[in-house]
Amino acid sequence: MTKRSLEQRLQEGTVIAGEGFLFELERRGYLQAGSFVPEVALENPDALKETYRDFMKAGSDVVLAFTYNAHREKMRIIGKEELLEPLNRSAIRLAKEVAKEHPTEEALVAGNISNTNIFDPEDPESKEKVRAMFAEMIGWCKEEGVDYIHAETFYYHEEAVIALEEIQKQGLPAVILLGLMGENILRDGYTVEDSCQVLSEKGALVVGMNCFRGPDTMQPYLEKIRKQVTGYTGGLPVPYRTTEEHPTFFNLPDGGCSCHLPTETTFPTALEPLSHNRYELAEWAKEAKDIGINYIGLCCGASPAMIRAVAEACGLETINSRYSPDMEKHFLFGKDKTLKQHNLNYRSKA
Repeated sequence: MTKRSLEQRLQEGTVIAGEGFLFELERRGYLQAGSFVPEVALENPDALKETYRDFMKAGSDVVLAFTYNAHREKMRIIGKEELLEPLNRSAIRLAKEVAKEHPTEEALVAGNISNTNIFDPEDPESKEKVRAMFAEMIGWCKEEGVDYIHAETFYYHEEAVIALEEIQKQGLPAVILLGLMGENILRDGYTVEDSCQVLSEKGALVVGMNCFRGPDTMQPYLEKIRKQVTGYTGGLPVPYRTTEEHPTFFNLPDGGCSCHLPTETTFPTALEPLSHNRYELAEWAKEAKDIGINYIGLCCGASPAMIRAVAEACGLETINSRYSPDMEKHFLFGKDKTLKQHNLNYRSKA
């Protein structure tokens, strides 16, 4: 089967975008929380390939090259700027290898750029630095042959516009996603729906939101974006139980924690008790699809099982759907007629 482009897939239905590699690889022991630099692409390429593979088999239509935070500023902070280009190229090449393994249709491969944390709307020099950082990363993506650029987690509208402009210079399709912090407005004064409208009108193929917010505190803004934007829209929340009082995962409290946390908050390494289960995430995915969100996934904290639940909720059968839960033969909760009745009688007391 000929590999369809992102736009072709969007025209035909929902596209599932599985990410969340930052937390997943930290959990697996291959990435340092705090600096969150994806050195795994060079140090443990097999671990990265396996993570890519697990998310693809769980239903992701795209293998997202893991270059989040692999920009010049982050590499400067950890003192490894000389690894910048090798890391980016390795992450993309590994993604391309895995994408070809898809048994029915080769997965898309997306290059990845993200917020730089140095953008300052009052500092023209910072804007040029950001532009240069994006330009070199997107240039490597173009040379390595990615299908599109997934640009994400921008909390400044203008930084997102710069990202779009640099993507367009390379002639690549652009997905532009915004990260909305607790102020409920982007830091340079734009609402997310206004920003998305501008970005869509400027030529982004998909606009929307990712990260920071869980489904409950992202969905109201996705609804606003969907009403205001005529093009394709995306939503990739974190899988955590954010609330109106605590709209992002940066300051989520855990009232049940009895130990001393080494950080002031549960973010980033004590969020496990605050996670949504896969069924709640599936319900959100249905809601997102029903209002017309086209590009659906999960961000930091996602697991392959969560991505599979999201994909299946959108009506898709994944490579690994054959491993989806089926309690029919469970010794306590099953309904198979060959199960022992004395075990089934005991299940309410177990």
